[in-house]
Amino acid sequence: MNKKKIINDPVYGFIHIQSELIYDIIQHPYFQRLRHIKQLALANLVYPGAMHTRFQHALGAMHLMGRALENLRYKKIDISAEEMEAAQLAVLLHDIGHGPFSHALEESLLPSIEHESLSYLFMNELNKEFKGALDLTLKIFRNSYKRKFFHQLVSSQLDMDRLDYLKRDCFFTGVEEGTIGVDRIIAMLTVHQNELVVEEKGIYSIENFITARRLMYWQVYLHKTSVASERLLVNLINRAKHLAQSGQAIMASESLKIFLEKPVSFEEFKSKPQLLKHFGNLDDNDIWGAIKFWQNDSDKILSTLSRMLIERKLFRIKFSNAAIRKEDVNNVKDAVSKHYRVLRAEAPYLFSYGSVSNEAYTEGQKINILMKSGEVVDIAQASDLPSIQALSKTVKKNYLCWPKNVSL
Repeated sequence: MNKKKIINDPVYGFIHIQSELIYDIIQHPYFQRLRHIKQLALANLVYPGAMHTRFQHALGAMHLMGRALENLRYKKIDISAEEMEAAQLAVLLHDIGHGPFSHALEESLLPSIEHESLSYLFMNELNKEFKGALDLTLKIFRNSYKRKFFHQLVSSQLDMDRLDYLKRDCFFTGVEEGTIGVDRIIAMLTVHQNELVVEEKGIYSIENFITARRLMYWQVYLHKTSVASERLLVNLINRAKHLAQSGQAIMASESLKIFLEKPVSFEEFKSKPQLLKHFGNLDDNDIWGAIKFWQNDSDKILSTLSRMLIERKLFRIKFSNAAIRKEDVNNVKDAVSKHYRVLRAEAPYLFSYGSVSNEAYTEGQKINILMKSGEVVDIAQASDLPSIQALSKTVKKNYLCWPKNVSL
């Protein structure tokens, strides 16, 4: 069977799969499930075109990795065929640990377990199945390989993950302000003293990349309707978990029930392989299927939240630079309790408050510029734009959201 395939991608055109191992990994059920996990969770409620998946993103990041390494080879940096394949696999599998609705449900479905940790467990399982073929991939992913620039291409402030998701999310949402020059950025990459750097003539492309990332956060990832819909979904899952852990029968797939009925720690994932298999069965369809049942559940709060999400009757949300006052929270709690005739102690399932933040550039994780003089300088110092230093500051916004049919 010919395993050297060509995939037609709407963002980059043709993506070539040059390795039989890469093809076999893509065909594996653990990776195929990413077809059913949307990249931007509920952002399609704001931008209808945002229907792309983690599967598409992973393929795109792998494609960019291949292009970046070919560019480094062109600049006389020695990269073996084994390193090329391992680096492409590392970025291909970097998101394999994501669960349903990606980041939106990380805090509620599996609190305190980061998806990167689960990605590592999945990669370990695949490595066993493929008889150690992913040994170097795991080293690159965990940053234990001696050539550090490989890991920086997988995970850093200028990695192939970020380049692809900005380009892809911009394409599918139609938010043109997020456009970045991927071709130019990749062409400007080089290696200096085992570290990934950008040639001085690429400064303007990096400035645009950082600015575009900030704009995409506030216009897409932290758009007020995206935040409101995700808070509604989080409250919905938390309510389902509360009922399941209180002994009430909850309609859900077998795998979803396991994570609703009792908390699961990372240590349990490591010691009980069947848990990872159950998690590997989960995707967005498990959540939507359950919500379809829950809209008719006898529990008033669960059914109300389910119908609100299905019918897109989302929370009203107010952003504020000032901290949310306790008085305002209590007013919302009283109004929600009265409107829905639920106990005041259970009213918090029907509204939400907290904060979101955006840091377009983290100075502690530098994007280094290789000057013509041979000096390596952080982009914040190399750039003549004062806005780059300003973008390294965390911008925080507080929010309060509640059902639109509740009058305050």
